[in-house]
Amino acid sequence: MSENAVQLDVATYGEALALLVADEVGVFEDVEKYTRRLAGAETNVAIGLARLGLKVGWASRVGNDSFGRFIRKRVAQEGVDVSRVITDMEFRTAIQLKAKAVDGADPAIEYYRKGSAASHLSVADFDEGYFGNARHLHATGIAPALSASTMQFAHHALDFMRARGKTISFDPNLRPMLWSSQQVMAQQLNALAFKADWVLPGLSEGKILTGYTEARDIAAFYLERGVSMVVIKLGAEGAYWRNAMGEGTVAGVKVKEVVDTVGAGDGFAVGVISGMLEGLPVEQAVMRGNRIGAFAIQVVGDMEGLPTRAQLEAAG
Repeated sequence: MSENAVQLDVATYGEALALLVADEVGVFEDVEKYTRRLAGAETNVAIGLARLGLKVGWASRVGNDSFGRFIRKRVAQEGVDVSRVITDMEFRTAIQLKAKAVDGADPAIEYYRKGSAASHLSVADFDEGYFGNARHLHATGIAPALSASTMQFAHHALDFMRARGKTISFDPNLRPMLWSSQQVMAQQLNALAFKADWVLPGLSEGKILTGYTEARDIAAFYLERGVSMVVIKLGAEGAYWRNAMGEGTVAGVKVKEVVDTVGAGDGFAVGVISGMLEGLPVEQAVMRGNRIGAFAIQVVGDMEGLPTRAQLEAAG
């Protein structure tokens, strides 16, 4: 355990991948040049929050390889604490390929992550002193989908933080290919979502997880099970929020050109989480989420478009 742990606003955990983005349009087997970047929902959120000035820590495992060293260095360069990132001497760092996006469409993606270093994250890696010194925990549905040990880590982390009165946000981030069935995915991720304070699904994700089709009913499903706030992403239409005090829809932010949609949801989470931790009214926090999501989709890369505090304020 860590006696003198770093004081954090937000702690998170999960897998980061070395991202190879195609420099030209075409199927992967025909593309000759790629640009190396960073991918990972949790690191996207960690970096976005750090750029806004929050103190953020990320726990994970990376391989003892060049991609692992790249990830550790790149995340640290963004001001995120990586002191609880373990170098795994046996298993490799995961890799992701992403096609060049065309006309705002979701780009094709391929993953090489089975048996990765991060998939071996376990409860034994959980530093109680480190997480206990954080105000807030952000979790996603990706990390627990990687293996039985990461699922156990996820439940342990949420239970630990909940028992200590910390706030918890949960973004389902559905990855159906990582699950044996859609039914298992919904059951397992809802079990985690019910332990969170703020649940942040997309509308299509909410339909899969709850069986309801309307945002208001999806929100009610979680509120009735102990969640204090649900914010549902509606794409270009904005977002719907609901808590015990009320509900509302916040219009989306129009952009001139959608360059790359990947990472928009993580940008949205950055806005909502930072706004809530700063004590903004829910509607203003959701509005910030929409604004940061709009920043993210105007730039190539998963997290490159996430704004600094100065850039966010300059944009109004």
